[in-house]
Amino acid sequence: MQVCAYKEARCLDGDCRGQDSMTLIAILVLAMAQSAAPRVTTVAQGAYSGITDASEVVVRSPTEWDALWKAHAGLQSIPTVDFSQEFVAAVFLGTRPSGGFGAEIVGTRREAAALVIEYRERAPAASDIVTQALTSPFHIVRVLRFDGPIRFRKIK
Repeated sequence: MQVCAYKEARCLDGDCRGQDSMTLIAILVLAMAQSAAPRVTTVAQGAYSGITDASEVVVRSPTEWDALWKAHAGLQSIPTVDFSQEFVAAVFLGTRPSGGFGAEIVGTRREAAALVIEYRERAPAASDIVTQALTSPFHIVRVLRFDGPIRFRKIK
């Protein structure tokens, strides 16, 4: 005899395709969606930022966003962000001696009550042919709103 988790319904013939099973599946899908870490959407990414010091930034208000964008992009049009629904996370690698460096926010992960923003830093190989100019790589993303603590983690 197979025992189904929802309402302890017993499936005497091993077939749990009844109403209780469908309800259980719906509950599990909803729970997984709610507990999953939010996805990231790229706002801007590149090799040249006006922000030349290394930093990891969380922006939760239009005023903070305006200040960050002006420091990063000067007079370029500011991308729209709905701060009632999302926040901005950014990684700035600071000044690098050449091209070939890059930053990529790869996703988020829930850890206890916190949201962890995971990112990678790319560096050129010794054999790579790169531009011989100073760069300041960055990645700026939008993430679904999260009101708890937010941390960054550099991953390999």
